[in-house]
Amino acid sequence: MSGLYHDDFVESLQRELSAELGRWGLSASTRLSLLSLSENATFRADDPERTEPVVLRVHRPGYHSIAEIESELAWISALRAASIVLTPRPLPARDGRAIVSFAHDGGSRQAVAFEFVPGHELDGSQDLAGDFRRLGAITARLHQHARRWQRPAGFTRKTWDFETMLGARAHWGDWREALGLTKQGRLILERCVQILRAQLADYGRDADRFGLVHADLRLANLLLDGERLAVIDFDDCGFSWYMYDFAAAVSYIETSTEMSELQSAWLAGYREVCLLSKEDEEALPMFIMLRRLLLTAWVASHSETPTAQELGTGFTEDTVLLAADYLARID
Repeated sequence: MSGLYHDDFVESLQRELSAELGRWGLSASTRLSLLSLSENATFRADDPERTEPVVLRVHRPGYHSIAEIESELAWISALRAASIVLTPRPLPARDGRAIVSFAHDGGSRQAVAFEFVPGHELDGSQDLAGDFRRLGAITARLHQHARRWQRPAGFTRKTWDFETMLGARAHWGDWREALGLTKQGRLILERCVQILRAQLADYGRDADRFGLVHADLRLANLLLDGERLAVIDFDDCGFSWYMYDFAAAVSYIETSTEMSELQSAWLAGYREVCLLSKEDEEALPMFIMLRRLLLTAWVASHSETPTAQELGTGFTEDTVLLAADYLARID
């Protein structure tokens, strides 16, 4: 649903959500403020009758089913129960339901509440090596948990593989619709996509390589509070390659001159927790390119969001340059 989050839509969504606040026990004096617009619309709710804010996430229509949202919350709850990662606790409504549905714009919308976790987003302009070492260890613990966790009956999440990223069933749209993509640029990306298809097939989807992952560990979803690094937003968690989590972590900073240092730090942190093969390490550039192409499609299909508008056609141009460099390195 490209173009969904225009100003009038967001304002009406906030009004309708305000009318539902009592379902979470929030008072009529609660003030809503928009935190972010991406796949979903996320609001901060400040209630003068509560000591801490509440975060309300309203899901984009047509993206996740109720069963998928319930499955996300089930994994979050399991991770919290096992003390695997610091992540916000889902807050049930007064009737005990984890998901609240309400009418908006002629349809039904789903919303989930989370506790507020203090901290600030990591800043890509600062030295991130220490944080990436911690993130590597966190990611390894997430992977360990995913491998041994007995998922509840009915657990369902999206699969992030070649076909659902860049193929005929792409979740985030067709990469060929990239903003400002030129004919020459398309030829370069087309070749890169075909190379990735073959490389991913060779890499395979064995159980030690492919499983339940966060899939969006980018800087905006990491909150630093002193020495504590919290992970938020499991909305895209699903089944993909474990090493894809590193590629997601470097989203939008793939052209940084610090990439080599960040990768080394992440690998060091990961190996503090569990073993990682040389073949998995060597696959990281492949996943970085895969993720970058996926994001390029996302920017085009979500062009109304602040992130996409900030990136614009320059993001596509840089993707073409990255693809050309990738192809040169593997030739």
